[in-house]
Parts: sequence; structure tokens; C-alpha cells
Amino acid sequence: MGKNKKSMSATDDVEEINISPLIDMVFILLIFFIVTTVFVEEPGVDVVKPFAYNAEDLAKNCIMIAVTESDNVFYGGEEVGLAGIRVKVRRMIKENESYPVIIQADIGATNGTVARLIDECKLAEVPASNIHLSLERLNN
Repeated sequence: MGKNKKSMSATDDVEEINISPLIDMVFILLIFFIVTTVFVEEPGVDVVKPFAYNAEDLAKNCIMIAVTESDNVFYGGEEVGLAGIRVKVRRMIKENESYPVIIQADIGATNGTVARLIDECKLAEVPASNIHLSLERLNN
């Protein structure tokens, strides 16, 4: 009987956990999240936005346009001006007609520039319901 115990312990194999499927699953999840991540294209300049009590967050897939205090119009980090914004917006709208246009106008920007920018967006075939002004939320 003693011999039987000794031979049994000598033949015991050390069991190991196979983690290859776990590593495969982690890499597949990592690739999935990288592929499905949505990247928001910021306008590239900092603007001081006006405040409102009823400001709300909009979708991440959008066209962001910034108007600085000196009435310069930026899209994608570069200054495009009022004359060049229509082409850029029209190109984006052709990719997806439901993209909202979000205008981040500095509090010091003139109303005329913002109004002309809204007109340019409408001329680029953006529905009026998809044009929004970005506001900072006021805390009560």
C-alpha cells in the first residue's frame, strides 16, 4: 500500500490553466473597441461660449465649426473663413445627411458673422433643424 501511494504521487501531473483562449478573447475585445470608437473632430481653437440654463449635450457624430472673437471661422483646426465653409460642410453632409452642425461661437463674435455662417450651412443643404449653437450650461 505504501508503494502505491508513492507511485501515485510521482505520476501526478501538475495541472496548468490554459490562458491562450483568454488572451485571444481580450485581443478580440480590444480590436472591437478600437474599431468602434467614435472620434470627434474638434474645431481647433478655444472659444468662450455664451451661457444658457437649458444647454444640452448633442451627439458625438457632428460637424463642429468655431467662430473666434475676431470673427475668424475655423473647421478641423484650420481657418477656412465664411467663403470656404460651405464646401467643407457640403462634403461632410454627403457622407451622412443626419450629421448636425454645431457652431461654437465665441461670446465676443458678432451676430452678423454667426448669421452668415448659419446661412452658409443652409446653402450647403443642411436642414435648419440640424444647425445648433453650442452654449455653456449655467448652474442654478
